[in-house]
Amino acid sequence: MGMMVAARRIGSAADAVRYEFGFEDRFDRVLSINPTTLEAQVEDGDFNTAASAIAAKIVNAWRSSGGFPMRIVFAS
Repeated sequence: MGMMVAARRIGSAADAVRYEFGFEDRFDRVLSINPTTLEAQVEDGDFNTAASAIAAKIVNAWRSSGGFPMRIVFAS
């Protein structure tokens, strides 16, 4: 069974880039990525498969373009 996780950027500061994310446009969780260390964490503390997948996709996009994307989708 596949998985589709969507995310949209909701904030950017010196210490964190924040995204709302969830399954199929249900943005019900928040992910923060430290732009210096690229360490990711979720507000609810449950760093599960969906959080890991979308965090990796965001970091890979940052590595490719040099900037954090406004929106991104992970699909498997």
